[in-house]
Amino acid sequence: MAFAIDEINRNSNLLPNVTLGYSLYDNCVKLGIAFRAGLSAVSGKEEQFILDETCAGTPPVIGIVGDPFSAHSIAISSVLGLYRVPMVSLSATCSCLSERQKFPSFFRTIPSDAFQVKAMIQILRHFGWTWAGLLVSDDDYGLHAARSFQSDLAHSGGGCLAYLEVLPWGNDPDELRRIVDVMKKSTARVVIVLAHDSYMINLMEEVVWQNVTGLQWMASEAWIASAVLQTPDIMPYLAGTLGIAIRRGEIPGFREFLLKTCPDQHHNNSYRNSMVNQFWEFTFQCRFTPPTAGWVEAGGTLCTGQEKLEEVESEFLDVSDLRPEYNVYKAVYALAHALDDMLQCEPGRGPFSGHSCGNLKRLEPWQLLYYLEKVNFTTTFGDQVSFDENGDPLAIYDVMNWLWLPDGTTKVQNVGEVKRSSFTGEELTIDEDKIFWNFQSKKPPRSVCSESCPAGTRMARKKGKPVCCFDCIRCSEGEISNKTNAIECTSCPEDFWSNPLGDHCVPKKTEFLSYHEPLGIGLTAASLLGACMCAVVMGIFTYHRSTPIVRANNSELSFQLLLSLKLCFMCSLLFIGRPRLWTCQLRHAAFGISFVLCVSCILVKTMVVLAVFKASKPGGGAILKWFGVLQQRGTVVFLTSVQAAICTAWLISASPTPYENTQYYNDKIVYECAVGSTVGFAVLLGYIGSLASLSFLIAFISRNLPDSFNEANLITFSMLIFCAVWVAFVPAYISSPGKYADAVEVFAILASSFGLLLALFGPKCYIILLRLERNTRKAIMGWGTQA
Repeated sequence: MAFAIDEINRNSNLLPNVTLGYSLYDNCVKLGIAFRAGLSAVSGKEEQFILDETCAGTPPVIGIVGDPFSAHSIAISSVLGLYRVPMVSLSATCSCLSERQKFPSFFRTIPSDAFQVKAMIQILRHFGWTWAGLLVSDDDYGLHAARSFQSDLAHSGGGCLAYLEVLPWGNDPDELRRIVDVMKKSTARVVIVLAHDSYMINLMEEVVWQNVTGLQWMASEAWIASAVLQTPDIMPYLAGTLGIAIRRGEIPGFREFLLKTCPDQHHNNSYRNSMVNQFWEFTFQCRFTPPTAGWVEAGGTLCTGQEKLEEVESEFLDVSDLRPEYNVYKAVYALAHALDDMLQCEPGRGPFSGHSCGNLKRLEPWQLLYYLEKVNFTTTFGDQVSFDENGDPLAIYDVMNWLWLPDGTTKVQNVGEVKRSSFTGEELTIDEDKIFWNFQSKKPPRSVCSESCPAGTRMARKKGKPVCCFDCIRCSEGEISNKTNAIECTSCPEDFWSNPLGDHCVPKKTEFLSYHEPLGIGLTAASLLGACMCAVVMGIFTYHRSTPIVRANNSELSFQLLLSLKLCFMCSLLFIGRPRLWTCQLRHAAFGISFVLCVSCILVKTMVVLAVFKASKPGGGAILKWFGVLQQRGTVVFLTSVQAAICTAWLISASPTPYENTQYYNDKIVYECAVGSTVGFAVLLGYIGSLASLSFLIAFISRNLPDSFNEANLITFSMLIFCAVWVAFVPAYISSPGKYADAVEVFAILASSFGLLLALFGPKCYIILLRLERNTRKAIMGWGTQA
């Protein structure tokens, strides 16, 4: 402070023609003494202070630099705020001091605990430490920091506190023993301490006594640079400590200023000289006259005041790590710049009432306060100094690490910095290669309540535990999580399904009756076999068309029946393969028309058999004119045209379309044909069923005709097979999912077609090919005679 004021007074560009002075008070680390010192600065403020032209009289106090402790600053500033006397603290970090309503004249050159807490949370997040213990001091500094830490940690989602303990003031062995027991039992490997070194000393004595090792300590700025903790007994436990420290600065000329320090032997009774004398005696191991009794006799030397400071090594002269000193330097310059800005005000353009300006003759503290709020300058070290609306500076901290050297000494080294950015919030820069880790692995410890949940799982919080303690639950089928520590699983789109690991969605498998699977291959082979058999039978009948048995069984209708059966076999192929619009529309229409054509031929055949039998009786010849060739053809065409009309109406009104069914299976898409109109499909099947039933009924009536007309027995048997197959088809079709419904329908088509083919044409082919003696007119007529 003395150096800064001396430097300002020698600077012709800052406060020209104005000389600053100062008074120093030692708070003795006691609130009462600090409070009295603060009050002395504002004593007499109820009377207006006026300087005469000669500047005679006691100069005004324009501001206070200090107090370093938050508790002291709270008490002092609450009084100074009533008089609007500016107070600029160098190290009071309590976030409560940012409340402008309570402390309107308080400023500081150190970031508040609010930023200190955010900076420490950034370090926790950087190393993935989500489970930590927090120890705070039993004062305003610690208690406010604890509330801020809990709030910010919960808001950031960066971790949880395994425990929060308040360190007792003074030496309380029982409470300290309890706190250390909590630390030992906890699974948290990181311990954060927001307290002054006086609290840490008592704590570490208990830690050493219980030999609590394997912890990673994190220090607040209040004790990160404390030399009293860097002892051989404590360092095995605190080595590797990480923490944040006040921004280091450089002050040019400061060491030369310190070297000019010397005792004033003419004012030995002054407080300043008393401090200098004590320092001098300690540094040079001498005593000023008069020395204490026995000093000279014991071989001690007397101080002359001419000793050279540059010839000794002393922490007093170490300016390589200026931190609190740099804050004091900035605080003094902030007050000086505010005063300089006020004195440069042009009359009539001032910021106060009537556009007036402040001046030294009638200086009011609130006038200087106005300019202090707007101060903005850059130090010789390159740091910008300004205050926000709460009196807080631009936030920046150095990240420090306690390096334990092989010779047993300790070096507090800078390994990074954390600062506030207007755009990205807190920015942490850290050099991990420089960090000393006090672990056998020489790597950062792992401090989590629960290990991260991998992709494919979600977090499920443990009952009664903090949010950082959770179980990992696998995502349900159809849900995924593609990141670690997912809070919930997300459902896959409709056409996708989760992979076995549950970390991404894959297209669902598709299912339809394919030509490449055994079932499809078997049905295709059966269909082609049936078609070939129809062709063979047709060839046999064509080759032997002039034989009696072919001619006796209405060869034209037989050929039409074989053609329709061949179409029935071939239409079953439309049910195999991936459904397309044209196959969906054609499959049921082709199936319906083919079967109606087939059943129509059988029906007409049956009616012709019955008519021929009736005509053979006396007076029955007239009935045959209704069953000539043209009538037979017309009946078949008419009956088939009705089915064609049904299919046409169905396709126009509600055409079958391809459909992706996701209801049968969760992990599959079943490609099938939606019938479009259930009524249309039912009418189609009903019409086939009605014709088949009529054919069966007529054939059943004709079953006892003479043997020369025994085809009625074959028709009865074939229609019995046909009806049985399609009656069983309905429940089987309804209960079969996906491709199996198509397979059931194809099977029904093939079974009924094979039944008709074998029942109607099997015996005839047997006679034509193997029993030639029975394929004669005489043999056929003989059957009739036998009957």
